[in-house]
Amino acid sequence: MARQLRIGILCHPTYGGSGVVASELALSLAESGHEVHVFSHEVPPRLARSPGLVQMHRAQGIPYPLFHSTPHDLAITSAILDVHRASGLDILHAHYALPHAVSAYLARAAAQSDHDRPAPRIVTTLHGTDITLIGNDPSYAPLTQFVIAASDAVTTVSHWLANETRLRFCPDQSAPCAIEVIHNFVDTDWFSPSSRREASACRRGDGPTVVHVSNFRAVKRVPWLVRAFARSLQGRAATLVLVGDGPELPECRNVARELKIADRVVFLGERDILPELLAPADVFALSSSSESFGLSALEAMSCGTPVVATDVGGVGEVVEHGVTGLLAKPDDLDGFAAHLGSLLFSPEKARTMGAAAREAAVTRFGRAHIVARYEALYRRVLGIDS
Repeated sequence: MARQLRIGILCHPTYGGSGVVASELALSLAESGHEVHVFSHEVPPRLARSPGLVQMHRAQGIPYPLFHSTPHDLAITSAILDVHRASGLDILHAHYALPHAVSAYLARAAAQSDHDRPAPRIVTTLHGTDITLIGNDPSYAPLTQFVIAASDAVTTVSHWLANETRLRFCPDQSAPCAIEVIHNFVDTDWFSPSSRREASACRRGDGPTVVHVSNFRAVKRVPWLVRAFARSLQGRAATLVLVGDGPELPECRNVARELKIADRVVFLGERDILPELLAPADVFALSSSSESFGLSALEAMSCGTPVVATDVGGVGEVVEHGVTGLLAKPDDLDGFAAHLGSLLFSPEKARTMGAAAREAAVTRFGRAHIVARYEALYRRVLGIDS
């Protein structure tokens, strides 16, 4: 029987991809019998709703006039050390390079002075903007490069992101970064077409529905999506359901009023991405200008809902054009609108792609398969076979 591991997972407490994947991974590992600790400054939503046996460490630090903001990353480092000294940790799995890989590195360095037990090994998973935006900023780039090199293993959620990481942070091509691609995963039992039968705000009874879920930041281009939706209608009835909140939400409302489709756009606000919202939709839309993977699209696919998306970043590794959905060039508003219309108003085509999307989610991105790859990585890093 394989030895059970003691694993610490560091993550952001967000509805976004990194927080969701880290939480679902923690729950899956605990279900397999591992001792799992999650370190964050708030409880991640996916973890909060679950009865899984994951030990949550909410490390917020203390407010102090000397600090411009509360140093959560230092509090997380201290919490890791406390747990390690009490019972030991084999692996620290940092989701996001900054600040979590830095906190893991500090904790490992401090633990090396503890002769009672070996220091934990570090696995860093890069999710996207920690490489393309935050980590690539000149203020942080040297530190990002350092923690990538200092990690015992580095993974990315797509081949596209692995290539971006090598281009930006592995200048020595004679010794390129060792990066393993482990795609994000979905709980196909929870995100299931069976949720289509349940009552949902996505259904209004007067035409098909397209749903979008995001944080409404500029990179998600939700106002752009509202314009594309308006063009897709061509006098026909349909509904756009927008789930989430963020800085571009007011602009979305303005665009809907400007285009005289305010009665066709429903704003649900911030929710956990529930299958009851995704499964009843006829189409899921992802309009980002950059996307390292597209977890919300995968969750929709698992519910049997086809996807219309911009062909950016790692999205093409998730959505197969013409099979599980349709991809448009990033700035092709008319093309995106045409794809939306072709699925919204061709129900048989949408059902066929939806069935293929469900099959792809189960066979390529199922939870058991991906979690097993992380377990194998942990054991390889620790130098143990069982």
